[in-house]
Amino acid sequence: MSQLTIAIVGAGIAGLTAARALQGFGFRPVVYEQAPVLGEVGAGLTVSPNATHVLNAIGLEGTLERIGMRPDRGGVKHWKTGEMLVEISRGNEMREKYGAAYYQVHRADLHRELADLVVTTDEQAIRTNHAFKGLRQEADGVTLFFENGTSVRADVVIGADGVRSRIREQLFGKDTPRFTGYMAFRGLVPFANLPPGLIEPSSCLSTGPGRSFTRYLIRGGSLVNFVALTERDDWREEGWSIRATIKEMLEEYSGWYEGVRTIIAATPPDGLFKWALFDREPLAEWTRGRVTLIGDAAHPMLPFLGQGAAMGIEDGMVIARAFAAAGSIDEALRRYVEARLPRANWVMLESRKTALNYHSGREENFKPGKHVSAESLGLMSYNPAAVPV
Repeated sequence: MSQLTIAIVGAGIAGLTAARALQGFGFRPVVYEQAPVLGEVGAGLTVSPNATHVLNAIGLEGTLERIGMRPDRGGVKHWKTGEMLVEISRGNEMREKYGAAYYQVHRADLHRELADLVVTTDEQAIRTNHAFKGLRQEADGVTLFFENGTSVRADVVIGADGVRSRIREQLFGKDTPRFTGYMAFRGLVPFANLPPGLIEPSSCLSTGPGRSFTRYLIRGGSLVNFVALTERDDWREEGWSIRATIKEMLEEYSGWYEGVRTIIAATPPDGLFKWALFDREPLAEWTRGRVTLIGDAAHPMLPFLGQGAAMGIEDGMVIARAFAAAGSIDEALRRYVEARLPRANWVMLESRKTALNYHSGREENFKPGKHVSAESLGLMSYNPAAVPV
């Protein structure tokens, strides 16, 4: 099995995690990426213990300590008063409880470290400027076709090409994304531009009727990353890099406590973006023949539980372990899907429910023992490097 030719389409977090995990089991996967050069858009992301287990196992344990922030505390605040509704312990408690730490990192930093690790192991492992065009399956393999006119032959293909996956579309037909009614803002604010004591605790969700605002520190505490989710029905662009204005966002958060509005106002004008949130229905299957899906291609989900990247990281480890344990491609893909699909689809559905909870404006949802989160749902106790496959 280690001699298989494994092609991964998409060099995002999920694709690179799968590549590195497969390398660790003696495989030599090749990742095909549409961009001419590697890079990653976006800003901060959460690496909860379930994902940290994977990144530690593939060689990034020391790296996470260097590039990530481990908040000592988190919390949930009232949208209007700024009162702390829920206090959350983080820091060393996460490691003691789950065997792995909880980090918040800049997406681009994690992406770069993953790519470097993959290429250091095999300098031919990533091929850029290969936009997927189509595939043809036969009994003994798959031929991939790319927009640059080239084609490659593989024994198995892993589609890691994101929320607008063309491989998913080819396997299961074109689905129509459903606009959720939610819109997101994201931004990065230099910590030095904010008043002393404002970012306390260092990781915080503020929630109110029809709105939420999550912010936390990244890059050694030099930047405040925020993602703000609001409800609107008059704007439906899905891209990650659409400019927003501070005026527009302040209007959305009119009446919110001063801490939130101060962060918004301090955002560099060219560093504020917005996008509409679309949802897809969970798939009943991820595999057709010798082709399967991982990450957002398999299970795009809303961001309310902060588990989108973590689910892709989990997939990457489990699919590698499935290939290492199996005696055939069919067995490996079956093991992978049976291990991952129920969990990932459940998290998709729970993320939808959590959106309703966070935006309800009902303070009783945030009394002790009532706050719904990835931790309260038990998501952090899962170890992809050890679960049965």
